[in-house]
Amino acid sequence: MKKRFRGLARRTLILLLPLLLLLQAAALAADLRGVRFGSSEERDRVVFDVSAAPRYEAKAERNGQRVVVDFVGLKDPGKVKPVIRSELIQRVTWQKNGQNLRVVFDLSEPADFTIKALKNPARVFIDFAKFYERETDWDPAPGLKAKTYFRRDGRGLLSAFFLDVDPAKYRLEPVLANGEVLGRQTVKGMSDDTQAAAAINASYFEPSGEFSGVVRMDGTVIGTTYFTRSALGIKPNGRPFIAPVYYDATVRIGSAAVRVSGVNIERGENSLIIYNRYYNPTTETNRFGREFTVQNGRITKIQQANSVIPRDGYVISVHGSARDAFVRARVGDQVTLTEDLGPQWVNVPTIVSGGPVLVKNGRPHVTVAEEQFPDDIAVGRAPRTGLALLPNRHILLAVVDGRQSSSIGCTLDEFAELLVKFGAREAINFDGGGSSEMVIGGQIINNPSDGHERKVANALAVMKK
Repeated sequence: MKKRFRGLARRTLILLLPLLLLLQAAALAADLRGVRFGSSEERDRVVFDVSAAPRYEAKAERNGQRVVVDFVGLKDPGKVKPVIRSELIQRVTWQKNGQNLRVVFDLSEPADFTIKALKNPARVFIDFAKFYERETDWDPAPGLKAKTYFRRDGRGLLSAFFLDVDPAKYRLEPVLANGEVLGRQTVKGMSDDTQAAAAINASYFEPSGEFSGVVRMDGTVIGTTYFTRSALGIKPNGRPFIAPVYYDATVRIGSAAVRVSGVNIERGENSLIIYNRYYNPTTETNRFGREFTVQNGRITKIQQANSVIPRDGYVISVHGSARDAFVRARVGDQVTLTEDLGPQWVNVPTIVSGGPVLVKNGRPHVTVAEEQFPDDIAVGRAPRTGLALLPNRHILLAVVDGRQSSSIGCTLDEFAELLVKFGAREAINFDGGGSSEMVIGGQIINNPSDGHERKVANALAVMKK
């Protein structure tokens, strides 16, 4: 009797189980009764009014520019929904799948979001934040700490990239495009050629690759400017510092002395230009001047143009009044080149030009007016590249994207404030715009504003000691 009862109970349970599951599913199912949308200065909010709180799962796709919400057991009767569109939300797509509903939000840019369910009355709302800050950290190698920083506020979206360098494990080293002044190369190309741990773009330059600032490598000046501007110096012990630098030089042959117009740049009217081994195999000058090849302090050769530049000397190229001043110069004459870059730069082998100063003594201090920078650098938001010295003696490399939907860029003042936020004690600006680029471990980390890498004159490489 007991056995027959247990068998009957088992059969009854088996028959009732589908019904119980059906009743449970019905209990879990909910109806979408309406949708509301609102937008404020700080966020966009979409509210789903439901008959009962459904289960849901939300995830970000396409680097945060798409958010997908899957509602389980939520029936959509197809009622008319409000237009959901804003500066942030570009499109909303509704996809029915039986008792389930998928809602896809396509955004104009990555945004943080939160989603919550309330029971009384039953509703689910999702907020897309217009203002937020987000950081992601990783360690590319021992002694290197990288950070990506995303911020959205009333100004728009900003993307920035930082690399903290431990000077106990790495040194900074300027790298010339293709190993010489004339010509250009991508930052990644220079990083790959030197097997650098990381690299950023550095000095301002002309389309030819010639520098628009004072640059010194291995104790030899290879670029100059007519202005006094800030630069990064690296002392013989590897210690970096930031200070103003100028270039004032004179060439004396016999009783005649002429001021140097520049180093490794195109020769102009009535000028004296110094060409050294960093420039190019030859001076690339025209026939309207005169040139003196100098080795061991004496003239070894005189010719009219396009002289071969010796590895152990330099070429003096003169035109007009500068040429007339040295009309009596002969092979064998002694030559004296006197260079002055300022007292702080004596015996400093490495100078990387830039400017303006951005941070001084831990506070924003932008020296645009003092350094006479033009408006294309001084005014407006743009991609930026810079370097900061931290209180713990570490070095912080920084690149900010700009001129694109994913990042508005920075003014120089905003860039200075950002560097202070991340600990800068002193900081300098480098060339920006389409040149701004950061490479770590052979990979381009940021998004250059040209849509591809721009070829530049030099890079500042992070080399393992």
